[in-house]
Amino acid sequence: MMQSPLQQKKFRSQRAAENTGKSIAYVLLTILSIIWIIPIAWIVLNALRVEYQPDGTYIGGVAGLGTFFPTRIGFDNFERLWNYAYASGKEHSFLKWMGNTLLIAVFCCVISTFLILSVAYCMSKLKFKLRKPFMNITMILGLFPGFMSMIAIYFILKSFGLCANPDAPHLSIIGLILAYSAGSGLGFQVAKGFFDVLPNSLVESAKLDGCSNFKIFWKIILPLSKPIIIYTALMSFTGPWMDFIFAKVILGNNSDYWTVSVGLYNMMYGSTTVDTSVFTIFCAGCTCVGIPIVTLFMCLQRYYVEGVTAGAVKG
Repeated sequence: MMQSPLQQKKFRSQRAAENTGKSIAYVLLTILSIIWIIPIAWIVLNALRVEYQPDGTYIGGVAGLGTFFPTRIGFDNFERLWNYAYASGKEHSFLKWMGNTLLIAVFCCVISTFLILSVAYCMSKLKFKLRKPFMNITMILGLFPGFMSMIAIYFILKSFGLCANPDAPHLSIIGLILAYSAGSGLGFQVAKGFFDVLPNSLVESAKLDGCSNFKIFWKIILPLSKPIIIYTALMSFTGPWMDFIFAKVILGNNSDYWTVSVGLYNMMYGSTTVDTSVFTIFCAGCTCVGIPIVTLFMCLQRYYVEGVTAGAVKG
């Protein structure tokens, strides 16, 4: 059917309005992306910044702090970072901090993932009397930031010798793992949304065959839940990897047991040695910390998106 001139004009005006709206949205998104990328680019460029005085003395990035782009790039800061000694007798401090962080993050990832998925399964597939009140309580508790419980957690762990213990500093790592993992089950909402999509007939059929709830969860639900498992594990890993507040409070003053965030902070503000190039070394440390997280997100991006969006629309 042929459109009248009035209809064609209206169609063209609607299409022009849509194109204008899309153009404005793209411009705004581009500006926001640039604003978001600039600090990251600045950190990476300072990590690669290599500046020397005329006499050949290495001064890191101090001479070029007023410039965004370095006059010379290299990997000297990374070499100095790997060989960095926080204090006398504390050689290769950054490597120890990375090892501690990886150890804590891996343990927290395993424990937290199991707890979150277990609670999500119970809240999704099991029916019990206080189910809805419990969900409401957890929703309210989730509105409060975790660091509000920091003082209480500190004194609880201190009473068990798991916090800033000078006689057994390695126990502080156990205390930090407990602090990260103990309350992780409250973050079950996303996983519950995923489990809600799985048909209840699978659970009912398994119960008729005599399967226990744990066996149903382990043998039937988890094999069908790869996206949400990867999403939960990724979130459980990145939390301890990047956290500073709890690690700073719980780990104490023994630098051999610090995480990388606490170590880099003390590198800048608490080192016993004076090094004018410490800022560029700090930037190199920040870059090294970000590389594993970026790699994980790039490799697992598809599963991450599936885990977030699954259950958003339930038919």
